[in-house]
This record gives sequence, structure tokens and C-alpha cells, in this order.
Amino acid sequence: MVPTGILSKLSFFLMFLFVLSSCVQESGKKQEPVKSAKTYFADCPEFDKDLAYDLIQMQVDFGPRIPGTEAHRACSDSMIRYLEKYSDRVLVQNDKVETYNGKIFEAKNIIASFNPEAPKRILLCAHYDTRPFADQDPLNPTGTFSGANDGASGTGVLLSIAKSISEHPIELGIDIILFDVEDYGQPENVRKYKPDTYCLGSQSWAKNPHVKNYRAQFGILLDMVGAKNAVFPREGVSMQYAPTITTEIWDVANLLGYSKYFDYSVSKPITDDHLYINKIAGIPTIDIIHLDKHNQFRFGDFWHTHDDNMSIIDKATLTAVGQSVIQVVYNFDSTSSIKPRS
Repeated sequence: MVPTGILSKLSFFLMFLFVLSSCVQESGKKQEPVKSAKTYFADCPEFDKDLAYDLIQMQVDFGPRIPGTEAHRACSDSMIRYLEKYSDRVLVQNDKVETYNGKIFEAKNIIASFNPEAPKRILLCAHYDTRPFADQDPLNPTGTFSGANDGASGTGVLLSIAKSISEHPIELGIDIILFDVEDYGQPENVRKYKPDTYCLGSQSWAKNPHVKNYRAQFGILLDMVGAKNAVFPREGVSMQYAPTITTEIWDVANLLGYSKYFDYSVSKPITDDHLYINKIAGIPTIDIIHLDKHNQFRFGDFWHTHDDNMSIIDKATLTAVGQSVIQVVYNFDSTSSIKPRS
């Protein structure tokens, strides 16, 4: 794959790697592509995988973060305090939303901004709520579960990145949004189908952004990004609305040595927060999401089961995602071909 714009030096670097690999083949010595790529890219912080892991554990320790529960309130309050410490501005967007079964919740989207006045911006997002029942669990489908991967992993990665940005300031504007009430969608066994029952927090934000006429060059959504041996294909909605930035991010990840995780295959489209950011807000947004290569409508055997706990979280996977996102952010080229949709 040849990148097309996000890094102005990337094309030259691909040729550099080709020459380097030829020399390696002749010498018989094995090189480490991660070190070579990181040396070539612009300086940026190392992703703190230990902090990310601890921040996932922190969320899980509160218990399932189901909207309307004390665990949900306490966890969101804790994350707000954390982001107030490391970002330039934190806003909390509250909006009443109705779930598929008629329950009303006050969704609490948490928005942390760096360089709030900068015109060029990147949106990073994840959801932090937990599904209220383990409906994919064969033994106990009505019980609650930890949601270490589904919810906490993407949030943990972004919270870790927030601290890195604070300690290594950049001029680019960054907005980190932690969406609420993403995972309260209609279960498969409910007969009368209702559309758009997932991603209620992001739907609310997309209709009413925290800043009037908010624009970002592009957005990156992280969902289920912590499981051991996770695979992230180029997801279908991402390829529909933001194919260039999707491929460029996969190029960066592969150059960093994370090809085990970032697979160039294209998956079926997934309903996730990015769908509504693309459709409603018009911001080209991609989804880094774990998908089972053999069943693209499943997200690992632990998805929405009681096995989604800290035992499946792997620091190597967190590093692959977190470092790739950091490299994209710190190497963003203002002359990139990535433009917001009009």
C-alpha cells in the first residue's frame, strides 16, 4: 500500500525501507522495523502502555459502567478529573436519550480539548459505557460484565494519550471525546426492530457538537482495541467515508511493525459511533475495531460475554494501537489531502 498524504515523508521512507531490506537480505542480518520507522518519523512520545492498562483497570474496578448506575457516575467523574488535569479544557455535554426499551438516561459525553483555538483539529474518540447485559453469553445472558475490552480499552488508550499530549505539547488542535450510551442497543432477540438504537451519545453530539460549526480534519474512533492477538481490518464504513485516511493510518501502523494487528483486508460495515459522526456531522472518521476474521459480525469470543474482563487485555495490543495513533497525530501534515467533507 502506498500512502497518499498524511505524512509528507512517507513515500520516501517506503523507498528507504526497500533499499534497507535489500541490504538486510544480502547481509543476512535481521532488522527491527519498529526502531527504523520511529527513528525516521518526527519526534513524538512513546505510548505509555502501562498507564493505559492501569486506566483500563481503573474503569473495571468501578464495576460495569451501565448508564444510570453509581459505577457509571463514579467512573465518569473520575475521568473528568483526570482530563481536567492534563487537557486545556474539559466540557461535559449532557443530553437525555431514550433507549430501545423506553428508558430515559442523561448521556454524559466527556470532551477534552488541547489548543482549543487552533483551526486545524483531529478528533479522537471512544465510548466508556458498558452494555447492561451479556446477551452473547451462552450461560448467563442477562448478567452484567466488566467491559474491559468493549468500552474500557479504547477509553484507556485515549486517557493515556491525553497525558502524553500534555507532556509533549503540539500546535495542532486535538479533541478527545468519550461517548456515553453507545452500547445500550436493541438485543437480537427483540422481535420489533428499531433503527439507530446504538451510539446514542455520539448521535446526540453529532447533531449538536460542543462547538458551533465544529470541524476536524478527520476523526479516529477506538473500539475494542485491547484484546490479545486482536486483528483490525479496514472497516467498511471507514472505507466508505474516509478511505484515504484509513489506509494511511494502516500504512503508519505497518511501518511501525504492527502488521500483525493492522490487516489491510476490508471488513463489512459496522454500526459504531463513527457512522453518525460521518453521516450527521460530516467529519471523515475511521474505526479501529477488533473483528473476527472468520465471522465479521463478531468481535471475538469474549464479546458481550462474562469473559470480557482484564484477563484478555494485552499490553502489546494496546501499544500497537496507541503508538500508531500517536504517530499519526504528531506527524500530521497540514498540507495533507485529507479534507473535511463539505
